[in-house]
Amino acid sequence: MSELSFEQMLEDSVKTIRNGEIVQGTVIDVKEDEIILNIGYKADGIITKNEYSNDSSVVLADAVHPGDTMEAKVLKVNDGEGQVILTYKRLAAEKGNKRLEEAFESQEVLKATVSQVLDGGLCVNVEEARVFIPASLVSDTYEKDLSKYADQEIEFVITEFNPRRRRIIGNRKQLLLAEKAEKQKELMEKIHVGDTVEGTVKNVTDFGAFIDLGGADGLLHISEMSWGRVENPKKVFNVGDQVKVLIKEINGNKIALSLKFPEENPWLSAAEKFAVGNVVTGKVARMTDFGAFVELAPGVDALLHVSQISREHVAKPSDVLTIGQEIEAKVVDFNEEEKKISLSMKALEAPAQEEVSEEE
Repeated sequence: MSELSFEQMLEDSVKTIRNGEIVQGTVIDVKEDEIILNIGYKADGIITKNEYSNDSSVVLADAVHPGDTMEAKVLKVNDGEGQVILTYKRLAAEKGNKRLEEAFESQEVLKATVSQVLDGGLCVNVEEARVFIPASLVSDTYEKDLSKYADQEIEFVITEFNPRRRRIIGNRKQLLLAEKAEKQKELMEKIHVGDTVEGTVKNVTDFGAFIDLGGADGLLHISEMSWGRVENPKKVFNVGDQVKVLIKEINGNKIALSLKFPEENPWLSAAEKFAVGNVVTGKVARMTDFGAFVELAPGVDALLHVSQISREHVAKPSDVLTIGQEIEAKVVDFNEEEKKISLSMKALEAPAQEEVSEEE
């Protein structure tokens, strides 16, 4: 039996490793671009910065220190220079994928920091495993600019898990919709028609304003914004305004709102203010061929018939009146039930003096 050389005996006493094997080692040095590990092999293991993390901003000297123990996966037993090339991030990603698979099956809510903002969505890393959240699944409303999510910690669930195709999809929208539905349910259980509630103006359109009531949106139609006339809601409300509104109607999940509070109804005192015989002042609000409608108070209009404008003949109201003109007139008819008031300017005019011819 031939005797073994010292080198052969030393080689036999050192463990063997293979590509793909998971090894444990002790950090013996940390450089700017690589970590050197003693893995109990004849050569040291090297983890480059690129194989440590997907985060290019990471500083190796801050993340790892000599004496630390680490697990890594063998990429190459010999890189041509006798060194063993290892990867830390891929092993971490495999563990992360396992974590994501469990979260996918249980629909666990995960939390992670946005690592990248793309045109089509967001990227987050869970234990070095990459999750993509498409733009359509980031929010429950359309968001053109996703840059505000950069470096933000967000919650999401995994709704698609296919690591072989590198397709792991996160969904934040699902959580927001579920939260919104729960808040809506709570709100609908506690509000009733006739309640006065506080809300925030969420959007203003030509036909009204949408008010966030803290769980559901209600519509404040232009016709319900005032007892008087509102020409343009955008001149009355701004997004973010705080308002107190009346619940006028609830139809399923639709809520109709109003600012026409019953106790402020101008018709409650109209019988006294605008009784027949009273002389009143108002502004011409609109005109037709048969007469002009005069606003006596917000929500109280009266008709000034063309025949009651003057003792002189008036063909049409616009011949002598203009929109916004303030006029004085006498109330000649008041119908509270039908909310109709008739005015006369003619009644305030002095009768024309008849010319008396003198006989000589």
